Amino acid sequence: MSLTSIEELMDRAWPAPHREDAGGWVMRAAGGVTQRANSVWPREQASDHESAVRAATQWYRSRRLPLILQVFDDERSAGLNAVLDAQRFTRQSETLIMVRRGGILPATRLGDLSTDVEISEEASEEWLRLWWSVDGRGGDAELEIARSILSSCPSVHALVRDDDGAPAAVGRLALVDGKGGIYCMATKAGHRRSGFGQRVLDALLTAGSHRAVSEFWLLVMASNTGARALYEGAGFAEHGRYLYRQARPQRALSGC
Repeated sequence: MSLTSIEELMDRAWPAPHREDAGGWVMRAAGGVTQRANSVWPREQASDHESAVRAATQWYRSRRLPLILQVFDDERSAGLNAVLDAQRFTRQSETLIMVRRGGILPATRLGDLSTDVEISEEASEEWLRLWWSVDGRGGDAELEIARSILSSCPSVHALVRDDDGAPAAVGRLALVDGKGGIYCMATKAGHRRSGFGQRVLDALLTAGSHRAVSEFWLLVMASNTGARALYEGAGFAEHGRYLYRQARPQRALSGC
């Protein structure tokens, strides 16, 4: 998969409910639920980056949201980054894009794959609540926005329980054009580093293989060394990077 094709897949696997294509820049808004759904995707290079930034500023200001851009780390972004640096945009949440070919897992991992991982095409209330308790920002209104994003494309949801029967870890596989995106990997506090995450991941990869997924992708924070090791152990390798560039808030003048 090329980086540009992965960008398209990512946008379709996690679409914002409000969006507008303006000169090749896709403005996305979702009431502040996740940076991904509330950021500009500069799908095409702007002829005038400064004008494009001004237009994006007005679009987000009208929605009372900060201006955030999802900027991919390649030569296409050099001009845009120069403008954002000059305007003192922050750099946040450096993220790796990792890719893995499809196919059945190695026998050594299949032997450990538990049959008690629950697989469903819709996110159950238990699944949602565990994921939101780990990754969520906000209350029930924000959760409903997240629910609509999750149901926007065909998906497989995995949930594994602890010995007491309580949900311990969850994950989602978004299915787009024969490709599979791993999202929402979340393990409940107190259950981490106990193998629950691997069981969820292996179950999603197996489910994808049974659905003839040819390639998988996932997104992981560059700083999350534990998760990166988990994904590398499952055959994922870095394929690209992006980060978020956010406008600094303007300070109001004060004094007498």
